[in-house]
Formats: sequence, C-alpha cells, structure tokens
Amino acid sequence: MTEQYHKWYSHNLGLDVEMLVFGDRGYPVILFPTSQGRYFQNKDEGLIQAVEWFVNEGLVKIFCPESFDWLTWYNKGVHPAERARNYNFYDKMLYEELAPWAMHETGVSKVATAGCSFGGYHAANFALKHPDRVGHMFSMSGAFDVKQFMDGVYTDDVFYNNPMDYLPGSNRPELWHMNIILGAAEHDICRWDNDHLSNILGQKNINHWLDIRGIGEHDWPMWRAMFPHYLSTIK
Repeated sequence: MTEQYHKWYSHNLGLDVEMLVFGDRGYPVILFPTSQGRYFQNKDEGLIQAVEWFVNEGLVKIFCPESFDWLTWYNKGVHPAERARNYNFYDKMLYEELAPWAMHETGVSKVATAGCSFGGYHAANFALKHPDRVGHMFSMSGAFDVKQFMDGVYTDDVFYNNPMDYLPGSNRPELWHMNIILGAAEHDICRWDNDHLSNILGQKNINHWLDIRGIGEHDWPMWRAMFPHYLSTIK
C-alpha cells in the first residue's frame, strides 16, 4: 500500500497542514481523526490497514488530514465565539484546498468523507454543509452537536456548523443523491446523536442507512469492522 506524507501552508488557516495519503488512484476519501487526534491516528489505530484491500485494488485513495480541534471546538483558551470562527477557517481549508486537490488527483468530481467519534462530526458537517463536494458520507459513532463546546454561547457560526440545527432547513438537492451511512453500537455513547440525525434525515425523506450494531462499543474494533463494509457501498 503506497503512503505519502504531505505538508502545505493553508492560506485559510494561516498554518501548516499535515496529511497522510494512502493509495494512488480510486474514489477520494477524506478520513478525519477522532477528538484532537493527529493526521496519523487512523493509521496507528489500524483503520487504514482494515481497508488495505480497497486501497491496493485502486478502489479508493484515502486522505488523512489534521483535525485542528485544538484550534476550534476544544480551544478552551479563547472565547467560545472564536472557537466557532476558527472552525470556519478549517472548513474553508477543506472546501477550497483539500477537497479540490483530492478530486484533481483522482479525476473524480466529488469526495467521500468519513470519520470515527468526533471525526464523524467533521465528516457529517462537511458533507451536509457542502453536498456539492461530497458523494458519500460515512460516520462511525459520530457526535454531531457542537453546542456542547460553546459554554452557552450561540452564534451564526455555531448554527451553520451544527448539522442538528441547519439540516432541517436545508434544501440542497444534492442531499437527496448522497450515500449517507450513520453507524453506531446499540449502547454507544453517541447513539442518541445518530438516532437524532437519522430522524432529521428521515423527516426530509433523505435516503440513508442507520446501522446500529448490537455487538460492539464506542471504540476502534467496531470501527475497523464498519469501515470496509461502508467503503464497499461506493459505486
């Protein structure tokens, strides 16, 4: 399995971005780390190895960027409103820099997004906010409500980065053509988030799969089982 390390200066973030890329062709998949995880976390935890066959067969090319959670929602050193503003810069980096790069490298017109736990939030928020860029979204035990990080502060930047809030009013036609999978365990600590987001999607008649597994926990063994299953749905 080919592996490449990339580092570039993001004009949106004003910071360097580090990333690992696995594979040399196939559908581009942007895979986010869990809470405050680094760009190499998904490799270290065996998630990349779990889908090695898909990479080696040229079915997918996986891009693993930094999350910058320390700058955004987990940044307790700044005012909550600044945490949300900083996330907008991260979102612009993904939209204007990383997603176009991944599409250009693979010759595919959209990307897939994926992630576990809080990485599932990044995957879902980017996909649901920018369905023009995303054809598939795979969240594994995702947590989707960022108001928990805001100490009671609520701004437009929070609203437009909180799928639970903006999705009910979104009528982007691409949402009805996206392959959406929400995976969780029956007793997952994020089960409620997945049930809630599924209910919103269902009320809008947006096709999706809520995959609730009776055996498994909010941890890497279940996610390593889910991820290859979900990648197999990419057409």
